[in-house]
Amino acid sequence: MKHVTPQDLLSAADYEEQRTEIRQRIIARKKRRRITVGDYITLVFENRETVLFQIQEMLRTERIFAPEKIQEECDVYNALLPGKDELSATFFIEITDSDKIQELLDSFQAIDESQTVGIRVGEQQIFANFEAGHSKEDKISAVHFVRFLTTPAFRDHLAQPEIPAFLTITHPHYHAKAPISPEMRKEWLLDLQ
Repeated sequence: MKHVTPQDLLSAADYEEQRTEIRQRIIARKKRRRITVGDYITLVFENRETVLFQIQEMLRTERIFAPEKIQEECDVYNALLPGKDELSATFFIEITDSDKIQELLDSFQAIDESQTVGIRVGEQQIFANFEAGHSKEDKISAVHFVRFLTTPAFRDHLAQPEIPAFLTITHPHYHAKAPISPEMRKEWLLDLQ
């Protein structure tokens, strides 16, 4: 997927003028790209449009105007873009009960190990590769970044809407699966072009 460059960004004034319309469009797009799996896990699949929006919002919020700082933001957020034949997502462990946050978060230790989070389309299954540095032996982050490397057979099955598709999580303390919506499948197929 083509990286975002500073030349792709709107000026601060232009972004402010168009922000309401852009936000509405991105919120609708992210809704099609969001999947909740069980009670506590949500994934939002990233693409160039979602990353571009995040950069614009960061520049606005942090009041970043220096060209070298804008480039730094582009570099940071471009890391979220999927590579060739990949899907990428921000992975959230969402716990709203403040009394149980630490206890529940601790129960997710090792969720970032191989073959824990997968996408199954028919008999084809691929697994998430978690970005390093978001968990330690005794602590795990509530936000992760994951990539799914697809195969030709997986992409072929994904393009056939009659073949069921699910996002699955198989962890000692958390088993859940969620169907992949037709809208999300279309988004993924666009990402994989």
